[in-house]
Amino acid sequence: MTTILAGDIGGTSTRLRLFDVGEQRELSTQVFRSGDFDGLAPICQQFLSGRTIDAAAFGIAGPVLDGRVATTNLPWLIEGAQLGRQLGTERVALLNDLEALALGALHLPRSSLHVLQTGVPRQGTIAVVAAGTGLGQAQLFWDGKRHIPGATEGGHVEFAPHDDQDQALLVYARRRLEALGAGQHVSWERLVSGPGLGWIFDFLVASKACQPDPQVLAELSHADPGSVIGKAAVEQRCPASEQAVQWFVRLYARQAGNFALSILATGGVLLGGGIAPKILPLLTGDHFRKQFADKGRYVGLLQQIPIAVVLDQNAGLLGAQVAATQLLTN
Repeated sequence: MTTILAGDIGGTSTRLRLFDVGEQRELSTQVFRSGDFDGLAPICQQFLSGRTIDAAAFGIAGPVLDGRVATTNLPWLIEGAQLGRQLGTERVALLNDLEALALGALHLPRSSLHVLQTGVPRQGTIAVVAAGTGLGQAQLFWDGKRHIPGATEGGHVEFAPHDDQDQALLVYARRRLEALGAGQHVSWERLVSGPGLGWIFDFLVASKACQPDPQVLAELSHADPGSVIGKAAVEQRCPASEQAVQWFVRLYARQAGNFALSILATGGVLLGGGIAPKILPLLTGDHFRKQFADKGRYVGLLQQIPIAVVLDQNAGLLGAQVAATQLLTN
């Protein structure tokens, strides 16, 4: 039996899968809370429980440099060769988590995608933008014959306010970062992410722009802000949550449009991550599409780009599985 280990490593959750390549069947899949461990190796060892593997690949939130990753939203340093020794295999690949998601997206059935904008189907480069614990961006570059996944750290470029309201939010975010001792650099990820949605909500409440639901405030004291606020907005039971998510969607759309234009993503845009499927009813109207395409002279081009939400939360895990399988043949 030829067995591979695949992993999708995020700031909140770590998904692991054991897969039998010979029989093409999944042996086991399990989700762990990333913050409960001090590194990736202990999670893998607990999951494997002594079972041997022939290859492993992991999609990890953070830039992969010289076979190492300092995770963005976890205090981990992962080194590929060392991890291989701990797992008993020399075949180990570390990928950026969005690179893995992009690779997995190539193998998803159409039923795993929810179309927001049909656009004009073309064979071209595809942009992948995923808001979750952070904001990841990757591309599937079309070389004329096939798509080649490539990582970016575009979610960490500087946030650009579009109007006075955005400017006020930027000032608020800078002050909040300064209070945390984290400088003044407000990236798109600081606002277009689960924690970022919480910041938008807090700003609206602090500025008395709208009233929060008391139950939502109580839930925020002990639960993930993105999940609480998103759910309340979809259920229309909290004006502050509804306004925060509407603002969040506008920023998500604008940055997705920025990235699509930057890499000329004529092949489409895929929205991954954990947030988009949860607020899907609030993405399906005209609001997201209009903000996405609002690029001056390039409105017409952006309106032609297909947009879809990735519904399968294991798409990144699938990409890592594909990468691990490729290690056996390369």
